[in-house]
Amino acid sequence: MNDIVDHGVRFGRIAATLPVRNIERACAFYTKVLGFTKTFENGNPAGFMILKRDQAELHLTLQPNHSAAPFNVAHMMVYDVDTLHSICQRHGLRIIKSVQNKDYGLRAFVFEDPDGNRIDVGQPI
Repeated sequence: MNDIVDHGVRFGRIAATLPVRNIERACAFYTKVLGFTKTFENGNPAGFMILKRDQAELHLTLQPNHSAAPFNVAHMMVYDVDTLHSICQRHGLRIIKSVQNKDYGLRAFVFEDPDGNRIDVGQPI
């Protein structure tokens, strides 16, 4: 079945939205540990934030009763996967899959953020 049709619609960026139990704690993790910058905040107290770094964008949404999914919810491409892996270890994050070269051409690992969201990280080999 091939229903792909070009209707002239062009797509721009797609950003992952991560549910978090404590948005300030999540923001602190992504800004202070991973170096993102908060570029937008909505609500008082904040219930939604946009964080950016380089070409990456993450959206945080406050979900006080959030239970993390048992699968990867976002994929990040980086330019130094080994350094990011070391940073995650140094900050005591749970590593779900250790860093390794994959047969599909990426050096990759999976970690959990402070809210248990599983993030798959990859770098082309």
